[in-house]
Amino acid sequence: MKKIQFKKPDIKGSLQKIRHLKKEDVKAWWHAKKVRRERIINERRNSAFAKKMKPVYVFMNRFSLVFHALLACLINLVIEGISRHSLFQAWDYMTETPLVFLYNSFMIFMTFMVVYLFRRRVFARIIISVLWLVLGVCNGYMLLKRVTPFNAQDLKVATDAVSLINNYFNGFELIVLSVGIVSVVVWVISMWRRGGQFEGKMHRLLALGGVVVCFGAYMFLTDLALDKRVISNYFGNIAFAYQDYGLPYCFMASVFNTGINEPNGYSEETMKEISNNDDIRKSETSLEDGEKPNIIFIQLESYFDVDEAEFFTTSEDASPNLHEMYKNYSSGYFKVPSVGAGTANTEFEVLTGMNLRYFGPGEYPYKTVLKETTAESAATALASLGYGTHALHNNGGNFYSRAKVFNNIGFDSYTSKEFMNILQTTENGWAKDDILVQHILEAMDTTDQQDFVFGISVQGHGDYPETQLIENPKIKVEGIEDEALKNKWEYYVNQVYEMDAFAGKLVKAIEKRGEPSVVVFYGDHLPTMGLEARDLKSRYLYNTNYVIWDNIGLEKEDRNIPAYQIMADVFERLDIHSGTVFNYHQQRRKTKDYLADLELLQYDILYGKQFVYHGEKPIVEGHMQMGVKDVTLQDIVPHLNEGYSLYGQNFTKNSKVYVNGDKQKSSFLNNTRIELPETELQEGDVIVVSQVGSSNTIFRSSCQYLYKEGKLEEVPGTGSAKEGVSWVESTKEESTEE
Repeated sequence: MKKIQFKKPDIKGSLQKIRHLKKEDVKAWWHAKKVRRERIINERRNSAFAKKMKPVYVFMNRFSLVFHALLACLINLVIEGISRHSLFQAWDYMTETPLVFLYNSFMIFMTFMVVYLFRRRVFARIIISVLWLVLGVCNGYMLLKRVTPFNAQDLKVATDAVSLINNYFNGFELIVLSVGIVSVVVWVISMWRRGGQFEGKMHRLLALGGVVVCFGAYMFLTDLALDKRVISNYFGNIAFAYQDYGLPYCFMASVFNTGINEPNGYSEETMKEISNNDDIRKSETSLEDGEKPNIIFIQLESYFDVDEAEFFTTSEDASPNLHEMYKNYSSGYFKVPSVGAGTANTEFEVLTGMNLRYFGPGEYPYKTVLKETTAESAATALASLGYGTHALHNNGGNFYSRAKVFNNIGFDSYTSKEFMNILQTTENGWAKDDILVQHILEAMDTTDQQDFVFGISVQGHGDYPETQLIENPKIKVEGIEDEALKNKWEYYVNQVYEMDAFAGKLVKAIEKRGEPSVVVFYGDHLPTMGLEARDLKSRYLYNTNYVIWDNIGLEKEDRNIPAYQIMADVFERLDIHSGTVFNYHQQRRKTKDYLADLELLQYDILYGKQFVYHGEKPIVEGHMQMGVKDVTLQDIVPHLNEGYSLYGQNFTKNSKVYVNGDKQKSSFLNNTRIELPETELQEGDVIVVSQVGSSNTIFRSSCQYLYKEGKLEEVPGTGSAKEGVSWVESTKEESTEE
């Protein structure tokens, strides 16, 4: 076999040529390249194939609008097939809802109108087609990994993509992704060179007019489609909305339709009337300090009373503790703003008293306005009456931007999973809710006054497995023939059983404290199980359940209540009148124009001129600390060969060790010991332990410790937790100091 020989590159010779290169040589090279390019184009234009295809090109150019319409329909069908992971489902979507399909196809068609502004029309068509197909691929892949479709909020966190990439791609998928991106880029570049140019006369003004006409027609069709309810501008469940209304419309709605549009009649005079001469700004209660109860809200992930389901039964009561509470305390249906997903939106309504319906379709205010803007909440309302305010969640602190949002809405502390030693997880890997009990009590112990606690559970989170993961389930599900569906419900019901046990344990712990207390349990949305209204006793997909437990003798009042009213309702039962929006609910809930004026109030507070505040906004900056306990270091012991064992208090799996600002390789053993296998210390080195969340966010840091003569010497006052300074500002200060 003949050996393949590679010619050694003449690097030295090439460098010599570059060094002696003259301006005339560069001009000659570019001229030769241009001549060669023109010759190649002429050869292609005059080739036998080009001559044979010329009538075809003339025909296609003459009827290009028709072909654009057909191409738009084809692209729409393809991206829906990718998004739904089935071309057959995409076909059903097209045939069963033709008006929705055609509306989305027209949106794609409208984007093709810009090709008439360019001579390289083939290339322009390719670029537009590729962008739509990439959108479909992104959405389809996202839906393989999570229940929320690809939307504009994902683009806003593009800077975190590198740190999150391992959550979505394994090694093989990363290789396929890289190869795919490179291939598409190479092909697009080649089509720029080979795609040819339009040879006829350009009518750019006419083309621009066509773009304007299409845009106007699209606006008209959108209003008509909304009026005829072909599409909707409210998404109770963004995943369902993508299925019902199509990817193009839903994605574009998430891009352009956010926040609250200025309502008709918005003015300073109108807001003065709504504020009832500033009466909704009051902050008062008839309760003395010793009479004020602790107020605890617990949001149970994907919880609803499974006895509400009519298509299966359980071998025993899945919610014995909550059922007992339903009998003895105020309870009812809890109307939430979403189905199957949207935890943060139920949270938003409960904490702010605002109705999500006035925001953009599928919007998460946690990811938009509240991420950057301060606003009133139950935390600020109760803090004005002397309450300590705490949030807790057994999931990541950055999830739904909660660490920033809770700071912006006035909480004193937020304990996320980075501050918890979670030992028990579900078969799907979610933290069990039992861990919340001890941390709720710890948060309450950090203050002398009464507390407002907002706890968010995660145990009931999907995706629910179609195979049997629980070997000996406590609760058996009966009445479902499909084995995969039965396994999903059996898994879910057993999580509900343990969530109920957590609720019972928390109530007992609160009773044991002997303090006046009110505890509200509610579900944030129905589980992602494809439920239909006919499957439920209430015949309504937006209903979960709530109960208000207390030890202060509140009268039992059963009624159904929406999420945005429950905080005001609890405050009213306790004779607490604080918080602008909550006071508004208490005063106006049963009056004319209640909802219309609520929209005006929400707009004024978040997006308007804040007439209701008269320049005296209740919260202008946050002061929240992450966690309620500092990490402290006690000793560091060298290993025989290399490395150290670090001893201290309050370590978790998210504790990271820094020496002189450099992150060390470490291994968490327990809450008092961390191993440092490769660390080398020198006299005077500075050691800090930080609680670190996703995207390497440092939430809280210990004091600095100096390494001197084999011992640790604390530098007092150097920890990040400082009274009155938010964790965000503390992080900025540390970055500046470094």
